Amino acid sequence: MAENEAEGGAAAEGAEATPPKNKLKLIIMAVGLLAVLGGGAATWFFFFRHGDDEHHAEAAPPPKPPAFVDVPDIMVNLAGAPGERVQYLKLKIVLELKEEKQIEAIKPTMPRVTDIFQTYVRELRSSDLNGSAGIFRLKEELTKRVNAAVAPIQVSAVLFKEVVIQ
Repeated sequence: MAENEAEGGAAAEGAEATPPKNKLKLIIMAVGLLAVLGGGAATWFFFFRHGDDEHHAEAAPPPKPPAFVDVPDIMVNLAGAPGERVQYLKLKIVLELKEEKQIEAIKPTMPRVTDIFQTYVRELRSSDLNGSAGIFRLKEELTKRVNAAVAPIQVSAVLFKEVVIQ
């Protein structure tokens, strides 16, 4: 009888040891299933979801092309130290506007725009225009000044057709 109890005790211990292994297998299977589902969801998000966005983007009307206005050519002598050789700057400038209808509204202010540009550019030195950084600063400054001159209208950009320093 003691042997039966010993065998029963061993069987009871084996029964207690088996469920943790089953639980471990169940947890591993659940984690694996979640990883597969997560991977499928990520795949759908990155590859298939963007197709819907493209479909909606096609429904939007195409953007209007910008309008351009030529500014009369500007030629000024640059500021320099006394006794230095005189240098000249020649600019051909185009203003970029958002809509065609703004062209007619900006034409009456062109003498003011030309005056503001010439007044500013005459104070520059040739060293102010060195490199692309100098031209970029000039472009930003002219854009700021032209927007102040044509106040209700907004100029998107000042574009250079020609910049000559001689």
